[in-house]
Amino acid sequence: MTWPPLREELQGIEPYGAPQLDVPVQLNVNENPYGPSAACVADIAAAAGEAAASLNRYPDREFVALRQALAWYLSRDTEAGVTPEQVWAANGSNEVMLQLLQAFGGPGRTALSFAPTYSMYPEYARDTHTRWVAGHRAEDFSIDLDAARDLVKTEQPGVILLPSPNNPTGTALPHDAIGVLCEAAGDGLVVVDEAYGEFRRAGVPSALELLPTYRNLVVTRTMSKAFAGAGLRLGYLAAAPEICDAIRVVRLPYHLSAVTQAVALAALKHAQELLGRVDDLRAERDRLVDWLRAEGYDVADSDANFVLFGRFADRHAVWQGLLDRGVLIRETGPEGWLRVSVGTPDEMAAFRAALREVSTEVNGERA
Repeated sequence: MTWPPLREELQGIEPYGAPQLDVPVQLNVNENPYGPSAACVADIAAAAGEAAASLNRYPDREFVALRQALAWYLSRDTEAGVTPEQVWAANGSNEVMLQLLQAFGGPGRTALSFAPTYSMYPEYARDTHTRWVAGHRAEDFSIDLDAARDLVKTEQPGVILLPSPNNPTGTALPHDAIGVLCEAAGDGLVVVDEAYGEFRRAGVPSALELLPTYRNLVVTRTMSKAFAGAGLRLGYLAAAPEICDAIRVVRLPYHLSAVTQAVALAALKHAQELLGRVDDLRAERDRLVDWLRAEGYDVADSDANFVLFGRFADRHAVWQGLLDRGVLIRETGPEGWLRVSVGTPDEMAAFRAALREVSTEVNGERA
């Protein structure tokens, strides 16, 4: 037996995590490159200081004020609105997903998604002893609805995980696809992960609009991306109140600290400012897509703040060549593809210059 006596299925597995390297241009984890203003920082600091004065007491276990604020924010994306009873939050959307699998997955149950998809999903399943099944996306990374419906009927998953926009491809799900899968799932949950939802292109609706229609639908969001709050670690969901109530059974006591609640509330008061660069990032993304295609690359249509492009015979050599020039992107997704986050104009200029140099250096490496 190895020491320490780790669970057998976890032995030899490397922990999840993108490289954290000190380089001039960091475009690998889809962060918002624009930080908060001095006024926003001051309000957040004041809120954290006020919370610190009562750290001898446990925080509000039900985080009522935060749920009210999140419901207000989400209601902007659906005419039906969202109530605080429909909202749940945790330490990043990662913990939200894990709690969903703890409550609705587990031994004898199945979680399902369609590859390529977010690489943490199978880990949530593994950690909760939930069987993992992955269907496959079409060549353009869309979902074949007939095949998807058949797979759901066959596997009868307790939870279906659908990122929209999809990570790592940036592909958004149309409402009809979500509806088909909600109906096919029966009593199983359909979780639409909108971590990058604020970056979707004009005319692409949020799955929040479908909450009144499908009681088994869950829509998750995060403050890490468009909200420029990656260091805050606050993820949340909107769903039927009964689903939120069920999650209470598996959540850890006082899982959201008083400081986290206070900082998130302060940030939400600055929503207009923190989201103020989303349009700029969308435009920068679209310029990047056009440029990459003009350079001869295959590029997935993106509704996120990142772009998947290829194809490379040796993508690691391209990744390393960019890193050698001070530009860090992500080696992820289907074999032969790379993913780059959208940064500031200066960062994107550095990426373009570096990619041209690397392309010349490894001429012929593109498949």
